[in-house]
Amino acid sequence: MKPIFILTAIFSLNALGFSPNIVKDFDWPVPKIEFAPKGYVCYKTSEPIIIDGKADEEAWKNAPWTDFFIDIEGHLKPVPYHETRVKMLWDDEYMYFFADMEEPHLWATLTERDAVVYFDNDFEIFIDPTGDTHNYYEVEINTFGTLWDLLLTKPYRDHGHAVDAWDIRDIKYALDIRGTVNDPSDIDEGWSIEVAIPWSVLEECAFHPGTPEDGEIWRVNFSRVQWETDIIDGKYVKKPDTPEYNWVWSPQGLIAMHYPEMWGNVRFSTQEPGQDNKPLILSETEKSELNAEWILRQLYFGMKYTREDTKEHPQSLKELYSILKVNNITDIYPEDFPYLEPEMSLFGNYYIIKLKSNRDGVRSVFIREDGRVWKESN
Repeated sequence: MKPIFILTAIFSLNALGFSPNIVKDFDWPVPKIEFAPKGYVCYKTSEPIIIDGKADEEAWKNAPWTDFFIDIEGHLKPVPYHETRVKMLWDDEYMYFFADMEEPHLWATLTERDAVVYFDNDFEIFIDPTGDTHNYYEVEINTFGTLWDLLLTKPYRDHGHAVDAWDIRDIKYALDIRGTVNDPSDIDEGWSIEVAIPWSVLEECAFHPGTPEDGEIWRVNFSRVQWETDIIDGKYVKKPDTPEYNWVWSPQGLIAMHYPEMWGNVRFSTQEPGQDNKPLILSETEKSELNAEWILRQLYFGMKYTREDTKEHPQSLKELYSILKVNNITDIYPEDFPYLEPEMSLFGNYYIIKLKSNRDGVRSVFIREDGRVWKESN
């Protein structure tokens, strides 16, 4: 379908004055922290992994830990009072996760698969193979080992649906409970969880079938939900009218996990885990494309806000900035940022905004009204 018309911004990127959050005063929820997703290199193991919740194989011992979890809002909230961290590995059959959680009071109530597990304390895994924020996976597990696995067609903010009936075929997982569940009379040490998710499932939403290619990057995040409890009549009882804590690996900047653009970047390496483990280092091209995605995400936030406020989209990017009344924003992008001015194509109630590359090796990047972002093919 051809666009009704095409509108090109008449200002340069530097003149726009992009900031970590150009829509920071919106009532519509947007991240309130700097855009700085965490990074991790996931190494390939040739050693068989036994799923027992203990991660005592040499491959696990050699795999790097993530940073300790922080609050979902990042530096805006205090550091979590219990420690949580994760390791990742992969082989030709599975992607592996191992999470270790400090916890002096282990408890759970839910036992039925696909119950809303975050009503208990839980551990959660989020995986977006293509990084386009659509068609991603979520897994939640409590200390009973109760599993909730679901597929998200797109984030809830974009009217996405959680496919609750979808199951991860042949998933393997096990817990190591260091204490006693639902016994307030003692002090527990914590719990660990080991998970293996088959590529035969993960490939359903990936760029290609099979395992990732060496160097491929996926978006991944983790959340630990923690409720405040009292001990009443020898039982753990959630404190009434007290919201849960959300502790995560890569902070979201708001209390919402379903902002996949804020998740961490995980690069797959065919190298074995070992002494030469290196932190994730993005290439200049990868940084440029990631920054371009974030610029488009800010414009998407602005378009979404004005659409919900005025019931119609601005008819140009210039009009959008006039509506937002952006002032005193400091540009964080270098002058040689390898993209031209944004272009917006309108199709009635739909739109596509494009940042066109002006440098070899850097791909043009697009976003549309439902939040999906993508890059041109190589």
